[in-house]
Amino acid sequence: MPAAPDFPPAPDRAPLKRALLSVSDKTGLIEAARVLAAAGVELVSTGGTRKAIADAGLPVKDISDLTGFPEMMDGRVKTLHPIVHGGLLGVRDAPEHAKAMADHAIGGIDLVYVNLYPFESTVAGGADYATAVENIDIGGPAMIRSAAKNHGYVAVCTELADLEEVLAELQADGTTSLDLRKKLAARAYARTAAYDAAISAWFADAVGEAWPKRRAFAGELVQTMRYGENPHQAAAFYRFANPRTGVATARQWQGKELSYNNINDTDAAFELIAEFAPEDGPACAIIKHANPCGLATGATVLQAYERALACDPVSAFGGIIALNRKLDAATTEEILKLLTEVVIAPGVAEDALALFARKKNVRLLTTDGLPDPLSSGLNFKSVAGGFLVQGRDNARLTAADLKVVTKRAPTEAEIRDMLFAFTVAKHVKSNAIVYARNGQTLGVGAGQMNRKDSARIAALRAADFGLDLKGSACASEAFFPFPDGLIQAADAGCTAVIQPGGSIGDQKVIDAADERGMAMVFTGVRVFRH
Repeated sequence: MPAAPDFPPAPDRAPLKRALLSVSDKTGLIEAARVLAAAGVELVSTGGTRKAIADAGLPVKDISDLTGFPEMMDGRVKTLHPIVHGGLLGVRDAPEHAKAMADHAIGGIDLVYVNLYPFESTVAGGADYATAVENIDIGGPAMIRSAAKNHGYVAVCTELADLEEVLAELQADGTTSLDLRKKLAARAYARTAAYDAAISAWFADAVGEAWPKRRAFAGELVQTMRYGENPHQAAAFYRFANPRTGVATARQWQGKELSYNNINDTDAAFELIAEFAPEDGPACAIIKHANPCGLATGATVLQAYERALACDPVSAFGGIIALNRKLDAATTEEILKLLTEVVIAPGVAEDALALFARKKNVRLLTTDGLPDPLSSGLNFKSVAGGFLVQGRDNARLTAADLKVVTKRAPTEAEIRDMLFAFTVAKHVKSNAIVYARNGQTLGVGAGQMNRKDSARIAALRAADFGLDLKGSACASEAFFPFPDGLIQAADAGCTAVIQPGGSIGDQKVIDAADERGMAMVFTGVRVFRH
């Protein structure tokens, strides 16, 4: 490990005399260059950035004027040079550094503004392998890291907002403060870390390495929160570089700032409603504490909402409402009669917006579409000392996937009900039982330590709200280990059961179903949600 040299302390205020600008995103570039030039700062730049500055009539040196070497190898080599990195890394007040800079005619660089090749957006756009590789920036991260290491003298910016902070200090007295340079350095290393995380994840996927030795995740801060799951916990929300359509990409039209629990529950609601394609008809999900308390389809969005609400209007109080179609005024009128935390939909009609304006605290989000429920991706969860990573649960069943195990085969209507119930059960905390009929949940039992209790609680909820379970389908997200849960469902009026199967007690459960004239199918697919 290198020992720390005995350098003089960094100055609180460092003069800004020379800036190196090299950006792929040129938004705000010319305005910033004008401010720098007006303050007497020498501008040095590369390629298209230099041309844009020169075309604006501002004096600017090409990087080759400093290095004595032209850009070469299709631009791969232009800033990787001792003149550049010596100018960035040189500790100006250290005698040995100052002598080396003087001996080799290395001038100090006091500001670096670099935003990197757009690797993340290039990959997100479906670029081929060779194009993706060419969009891996090398010189940019090297300059950023050099400048950030020498933040005692150099200000480093990786986005326009950073540069605007520097310009504000420059215009005040021609210098930058050590406090700002430290903050910029921290942001710069976070940016290069996120960039490398994106590259490493893409490379692992490109070479078919599902579980690389090292896995990095990176996100961009969306908001800090008043608190987390509980008031004594700090929290913030971060967004991935190329996020899946959902809460992270949603537009908030009105309402209070989303809380930690709002985001968690809204994500659960939206992921569930994404299972129901808009072209298959309107659907509505109502979520409370990340569990569905009602989901239904309908002839209209309003009918879907009313049928979802009927499943458990008590739990729906203060819940999250998700729709798979554009929110209209008629549905909005009914939704606003209920205390609701968040409403999320692919879109919203103008007249519905006007109605929401009457209740400004209700959070309204639109996503401009639904994600593909079959898409892949990763989920991760922190544990003490590490994190767990798994693929998204994108299991999807059709009638062809079902294996009839009872003497009586299910009717077509029962098959539809079973598939509907199993889809909902996939989004219910385990142990999970869902009763459903005609595209409507009738009772949901969630998060119990045994399956019999889940079946009993789901039936009690249905009874509480006057929903008859006679002729309903029952879905269990994992196998019934004993007949007791199935018997509970049969006693409640259920006639068809869908479950994964695979228990050593399967035959006893099948026998219990046969004794009661029930139809039962095995899926071979378990959909635990913890």
